[in-house]
Amino acid sequence: MADSHAAQALVAHWPERAERLARACWPGPLTLVLRKRDVVPDIVTAGTDTVAVRVPAHPAALALLREAGVPIAAPSANRFTQLSPTTAQHVADGLGERISLILDGGPCEVGIESTVLDLTGDTPIILRPGGISADTLSHLLGEPVRSRAMAVDHRSDDSEPQRSPGGATRHYAPDAEVWLTSVAESEEVQAAIVRVAATPGSRVGALLLESGLQFAGVQRTLRLPAVPAGYAQGLYSALHTLDRDGCAVIVIEAPPPGAVWDAVRDRLMRATR
Repeated sequence: MADSHAAQALVAHWPERAERLARACWPGPLTLVLRKRDVVPDIVTAGTDTVAVRVPAHPAALALLREAGVPIAAPSANRFTQLSPTTAQHVADGLGERISLILDGGPCEVGIESTVLDLTGDTPIILRPGGISADTLSHLLGEPVRSRAMAVDHRSDDSEPQRSPGGATRHYAPDAEVWLTSVAESEEVQAAIVRVAATPGSRVGALLLESGLQFAGVQRTLRLPAVPAGYAQGLYSALHTLDRDGCAVIVIEAPPPGAVWDAVRDRLMRATR
């Protein structure tokens, strides 16, 4: 959507909560799930009675929407369950000849997908954590915002239609096998790395926090900032790099505890499924 008026034309009811969040967060990384109008085709919503709407912040995306003059329904520019792209080159690498045109607006600023907030019930529920935190949304609404269980605890059937984009149990995953590890597990993981690295042709990559763990036997190590925004911005790009390097296994250091890391933790947990 180019603006909130376009979003309102697609939903059966535009609650005061939606208006408040749209004013504060749009354009930006917040997707709102609302009851749809009949004008929205079922193919857009997987046959459900809700639609996810958002106004993006990127100037190129906004320009495209304004030129089109209509809302655009589109999936992410990646194959199902695979890594999201954060550059035009990632799109080209992943989709190749499947597409005829790429609109290159430069690297993504946020790095991970938007927060998806369900406003169809009595209590706002985050279906997917993302660029805007639960605390921020709760503050804007003046009421509690619930978060659905993280991917590691998610038990829904992936064959069922999802209200939220990116709701599959396995998602945002590189081609390599992913090991998510903590300091407490580091000795066991180190032994496993040595075994894998000793196998001819098996490369091991590592994605670690700055000043965090160190592992021997890793052919390529990348480090990300130990702050949520900086980590999120670089996450997918780093995983794309390790995939291109031909890593069979990617060892990822688990982020610190705390709600501020929920969006990153969600992506990492889904990648390990």
